[in-house]
Amino acid sequence: MDLNTVTAITPARSRSDLAALGEGVAPLAGGSWLFSERQDHLTGLVDLMGLRWESLVPGVDGLEVAATCTLAELAAMPSRPGWAAHPLFYQCCTALLGSFKVWNVATVGGNVCASLPAGPMTSLFSSLDADALVWRADGSDERVPVAHVVTGNGMNVLGPGDVLRSFHVPTGSLEARSAYRKIALSPLGRSGAVIVGLLRTDGSVLLTVSGATVRPEQLRFDSLPGAEEVAARVDAIDSWFTDPHGAADWRRSVSTALALEIVNELGLPPGEAPPSAYTTERYVPTAPATAGSEGEAR
Repeated sequence: MDLNTVTAITPARSRSDLAALGEGVAPLAGGSWLFSERQDHLTGLVDLMGLRWESLVPGVDGLEVAATCTLAELAAMPSRPGWAAHPLFYQCCTALLGSFKVWNVATVGGNVCASLPAGPMTSLFSSLDADALVWRADGSDERVPVAHVVTGNGMNVLGPGDVLRSFHVPTGSLEARSAYRKIALSPLGRSGAVIVGLLRTDGSVLLTVSGATVRPEQLRFDSLPGAEEVAARVDAIDSWFTDPHGAADWRRSVSTALALEIVNELGLPPGEAPPSAYTTERYVPTAPATAGSEGEAR
């Protein structure tokens, strides 16, 4: 869509060029969402792609992913020795229904900044316990856990003039065993729930619930939990929501079932295949239960 109110696009060559951001002037990266609907409040754009950030930088302490890295680049990233969680990168990318054209322009930072509950990059980086590096408008830097970046449906911690620079995935998360589940109301539908589990080398477990909640919800356990503990922790989440892609009570129910599958899978000996019924992606061919009195959240 043409943005008829935008009169100037400024290529950013250095951080100082970001001073142009503010009211009426927004950052531009891939533009897959920005150009998808009217933006009548904007008069200018600052193109972040001119900063030429290196998309993927592995190191001894983990992986740095530039906010301008595209989904296509991330999905095609080769694995490295010890990265047991490597399949998650491709799996979460596939949670975004988009053509190859979208994958080649949509950026991981833009997906998180959109702050939609079904944002697959929010699911990915929060489940990997990643930090986001935020360049604040006042020139300061701040690292924020990705699970805390998104605060609600379409809301986040970024202020006017702030820029999301990159994500840091720690080595401990990359080396953890992972399990992934996604469910939707149709084969090509938006995620109704995305659940990811990590079993770390120290035996601790991180379950992350997203897609079904207005913000990512992390559940931590010192060791592999039992079914009752998992069900109780998931049931205690209070940020379920209702939209055309699923009712709040349905999202809670399927999230509990998928979380239990994940814990069972992580409890299998390394290399043993999970039961054939445990498909990573599935859809519900019938209408879910209505939200009833739950409304937008429990």
